[in-house]
Amino acid sequence: MEGFFGSLKNELVLRTRFRSRRDAKAALFEDIAIFCNRKSRHSSIGDRTPEQARIDMAAAVAA
Repeated sequence: MEGFFGSLKNELVLRTRFRSRRDAKAALFEDIAIFCNRKSRHSSIGDRTPEQARIDMAAAVAA
């Protein structure tokens, strides 16, 4: 978690000047939701993205 928050801080927070707290919250949510859930692979779910794992689980349930 420490590495995650360090990366988030360096890659988004320190490079962006937000106009309001609401804009900062929206940017953080978008970054986490898009990067972590759609692009970042996780070893705990077979080196797949959470999005891929969700799709695979839905397909398995439908089959």
